[in-house]
Amino acid sequence: MLAFSTCWNNSRHIDGESMIDEIIDLGFSNIELSHGMTITKLPGIQKAYRAGKFTCSGVHNFFPSPVEVVIDAPDAYEYTSHRAFDRRRAMDMTLKTLEIGAEFNAKYLVLHMGSTPINYRKYTRPLTELVATGRQHDTQFTKLKIDFIKKREKLSALYYQRAIEALEQLAPKAEEYKIKLAIESRSRFEDMPNEREMLKLQKHFKDHPWIGYWHDFGHVQLKHNLGLLDHEEWLKSISPYIIGGHVHDVEWPARDHRTPFTGTLNYPSILSYFPNECPLIWELSPSRQASEIQSSLKIWKEQFPDRS
Repeated sequence: MLAFSTCWNNSRHIDGESMIDEIIDLGFSNIELSHGMTITKLPGIQKAYRAGKFTCSGVHNFFPSPVEVVIDAPDAYEYTSHRAFDRRRAMDMTLKTLEIGAEFNAKYLVLHMGSTPINYRKYTRPLTELVATGRQHDTQFTKLKIDFIKKREKLSALYYQRAIEALEQLAPKAEEYKIKLAIESRSRFEDMPNEREMLKLQKHFKDHPWIGYWHDFGHVQLKHNLGLLDHEEWLKSISPYIIGGHVHDVEWPARDHRTPFTGTLNYPSILSYFPNECPLIWELSPSRQASEIQSSLKIWKEQFPDRS
């Protein structure tokens, strides 16, 4: 099931219906309602939905944005935060998103579970800079990466437990609304969960039909490019838990949310791990041009007619 995320054009529109119309003009009728959405756009989106202009594949937390957050910031409140207020606010906004998602007959809710208290400028950024200059085999790179992994392992237990506790609280509401909680793979190793933790989390909830894994093509590729995982090997491990994925490409080494077929991803290989009917959502940068998207959509339909 192919769909398109509102993250591409949300910032260009004041009215929700015009935002939906622009996506429909690209050639998509199935839409993911994404984070960063002001509540003022909701009436227009509701109007377009009631008119039958689009179907809603799912929603991405938080939808709409907390009223006090004036920028697109899906991680403004984290379940892993050391601040009790932030954890409570994250929970309240997620419950509200589930309620609104049910109004649109959403099938899933994409969740960011939080992070560990490690500043990406200390590890992810310098590792990326070394890779970009072809120094991924240098001793400096190897030492920094090992230090990074060790530090994160030492810190992670508390934040993993907070993520588990949040999901245990959310699961009954997900079941009530018939919306799956889709735990997204993140772009930074600092985030929660990493791949080892994700597999552990999915096994923890293996008997819960309303919790699963959301594979972000670009996020995983960024970590692959830093030598923190192997993209295909990871898919072999996690594929039994896949609900769906965010589709975008990556320009080497770290520019993601590019239009499919304009970067380095091997789509036939990646897609072989996805169930045929699962949602595949194009989640593209606002900088991508409509003509480029339409050209790539044509290629996609030619190459993957059963996934269009």
